[in-house]
Amino acid sequence: MVHAVMDSPIGSITLVGADGELSGLYMERQRYAPESYGERDDGAFPDAVEQLTEYFAGTRTEFDLRLAPKGTPFQQQVWAALREVRYGETTTYGELAATIGRPTASRAVGHANGHNPISIVVPCHRVIGTTGSLTGYGGGLPRKRFLLALEAGTPALL
Repeated sequence: MVHAVMDSPIGSITLVGADGELSGLYMERQRYAPESYGERDDGAFPDAVEQLTEYFAGTRTEFDLRLAPKGTPFQQQVWAALREVRYGETTTYGELAATIGRPTASRAVGHANGHNPISIVVPCHRVIGTTGSLTGYGGGLPRKRFLLALEAGTPALL
């Protein structure tokens, strides 16, 4: 396991993985981040750094990276569904639960969403409350607000 650190408009981002596969993307003070990331090698994930840089510049709307998130089969199902939520769009926990065929599992979907280890690339920031409110985000609501504004073409300050 190795990690690389990159600067971004939302602060430092730590990329974690092995064998060229990304298993984690963590922001400073992110909830549920592991205590250790392995050896640091800032050259370990050049494609991820390039694509994230393009994303923050507003020139990339989809990621094409090898991902290896660790989680339960249910979490994997939720994270796969998250990857289908298109750039600039949002969904709710209930809609996501229905998408995976578990319409009564919105709370469990919310829990899986909150434990997404590869935020931004697996766009958990695109999940909002039923009323359109911004609900919890492992990286903090100011970052969620920033990411949604970026994707809407109206970047906000962090």
